Amino acid sequence: MKYIVFDLEWNQSPSGKEGAVESLPFEIIEIGAVKLDENFRQIDDFHQLISPGVYSQLHYKISEVTHLDMGLLKRQGIAFPEAACRFLSWCGTDYVFVTWGSMDLTELQRNMVYYGVTIPFPMPFLYYDLQKLYGLLYTEGGKDKLSLDQAVEERNILVEKDRPFHHALDDAYYTGRVMAAMEFNRVKEFLSMDYYRIPQKPEEEVYLNFPGYTKFVSREFPVKEEAIGDKRVTDVICPACRRMLRKKIRWFPMNSRLYVCLAVCPEHGLVRGKIRIKKAEDGGVFAVRTTKFTDEAGAALIAEKRDEIRVRRTEKNKQKRLARKQSRRGKARNKATEQNRRMESIG
Repeated sequence: MKYIVFDLEWNQSPSGKEGAVESLPFEIIEIGAVKLDENFRQIDDFHQLISPGVYSQLHYKISEVTHLDMGLLKRQGIAFPEAACRFLSWCGTDYVFVTWGSMDLTELQRNMVYYGVTIPFPMPFLYYDLQKLYGLLYTEGGKDKLSLDQAVEERNILVEKDRPFHHALDDAYYTGRVMAAMEFNRVKEFLSMDYYRIPQKPEEEVYLNFPGYTKFVSREFPVKEEAIGDKRVTDVICPACRRMLRKKIRWFPMNSRLYVCLAVCPEHGLVRGKIRIKKAEDGGVFAVRTTKFTDEAGAALIAEKRDEIRVRRTEKNKQKRLARKQSRRGKARNKATEQNRRMESIG
């Protein structure tokens, strides 16, 4: 198994959203990658500049950060379809992608679709988000996302003068160095799933098992209400024994796109369920449900949050009823006033 550690640089409309192409908000202008063996040793690299076909000017922030210019891209770059084919051919077979963050694979596929390049990746499309894994290992609570240069500094990796950050190949190189320097094997089981392409049928829905928790990715639904009303989405399964669980606290909304519940496994104890509603590429929605063991303190927090939301909802409904009542009274007063005016005019 080889690791393809890669990074992209992309451009966007220099005039902001008004000049953006909806189906291609970010146009890739540079691909950089390193190939690592199973011991995280670099065995090859890939670099390609790309001549833009959509945005003819560089956004000023992109130019400042990457130090690229349109003249260089046009002189040394090639069209994206050719660049993508070269990159995929270089990747070979029997590999897994590694990125710093979750955007690169999504934007790679979005550019491929725009330019009519066939996507050869499997579904589900699993990869390593090294930024997330680094946070799991070295940040409090495991949820902080450090920048690549912060991780390089923390691992005491030498920043080479001829390898500045924010160049695709150099960022891929440093990501590979961080991967080799961190305790990667401790978090190797925690693959991420790219959500650019999602299931379209029940039989395509994805179940992923990780140490201590499970993840379920639903098919696409037209609207949120259909997703949260689907039994396959709201069922809670024990991460250890895979049995269907009884809910101690039913699903309730934390906000418009996040739902939480508490279930109990008679053998393994309390399980926290979480559903996130995400937007699909074509305008629909899909659900990502995770189930994870929790303790009495975690269960108490869920119950407390549920009660807080109930109180807020009750107060909000009370205010709405009061507003409707006041509105009806106002309309009645206005009607009475109008009738009095008419009577006076008649008299």
